[in-house]
Amino acid sequence: MERIALHTRLKPGMEQEYESLHAEIPSDLDGALREAGVRSWEIWRDGLDLFHVVEVLNYGRMRAFLREHPANVPWQKKMAALLEVEDDYSGNDRGLPLVWELP
Repeated sequence: MERIALHTRLKPGMEQEYESLHAEIPSDLDGALREAGVRSWEIWRDGLDLFHVVEVLNYGRMRAFLREHPANVPWQKKMAALLEVEDDYSGNDRGLPLVWELP
């Protein structure tokens, strides 16, 4: 199991829209995330900054699985309109590096 931290940033004024869209995740996207090995995904917001904590069996495999998934593509299009930097699922993103944790 991997625990990955991510940081994204909203465009100014998109806070309510982002939260509204996340009030209920589409069931097909929920199913795709679970099928991709996601065990939990939390998003925390501080102003425009979003911090994600993802527990997943294999983060690289999850991203490859979701890259062209029919439930994820339209969701990412919606998110691209709200975020400063669109996630196009290219590259080998590994999330934020862990600096410290209480053992």
